[in-house]
Amino acid sequence: MFTRTESFREFIRLYPIVSIIIAIHFILYLLTAVPIFPNYWFKATFSGVNLYITEGEYWRLFTPIFMHGGFTHAVFNSFSLVLFGPALERLLGKGKFLFVYLTAGIIANVATLLLEPLTYVHVGSSGAIFGLFGYYISIIFFRKNLLSQQNSQTILIISALSVVMTFIQPNINITAHIFGLLGGFLIGAIRYR
Repeated sequence: MFTRTESFREFIRLYPIVSIIIAIHFILYLLTAVPIFPNYWFKATFSGVNLYITEGEYWRLFTPIFMHGGFTHAVFNSFSLVLFGPALERLLGKGKFLFVYLTAGIIANVATLLLEPLTYVHVGSSGAIFGLFGYYISIIFFRKNLLSQQNSQTILIISALSVVMTFIQPNINITAHIFGLLGGFLIGAIRYR
């Protein structure tokens, strides 16, 4: 379920939403990293800045889901999405998968707005990815028959390790990780209860 054996072309065909999200990650990364582009403009316009959100720039609750702080950040989040997104995209379908991903990401960013200082700046898809973990956990709680015991254990272990790492690694938006996880779980709980 979480092992990728498809060719690149098959992966894109089978999991178009995951593929598009990853493409957006790297396009936006390039637009902020390559000197020929107005990289400051992209960072300044699309990052989550709590002060600007309170002043009416509400798109900043959405756009940080696709922005990253550097190449390693973009690669790590994209790799997580490659591992854990396809099975959920196949299970839910394109539209529902996109809904879960974006809604969990927005929940994470709203929580960041409400719980972090106005000067707080954040980027990254981690809140949305933690939302996928939360959704998987809701399946484990409410629809055990949809996942094998081995896959359920894998999700629980990875989720627990991810939460622990959230508190160990520096420069992590702890609020987004925790509320993304809770948001994904609640979306799944509403669907499966």
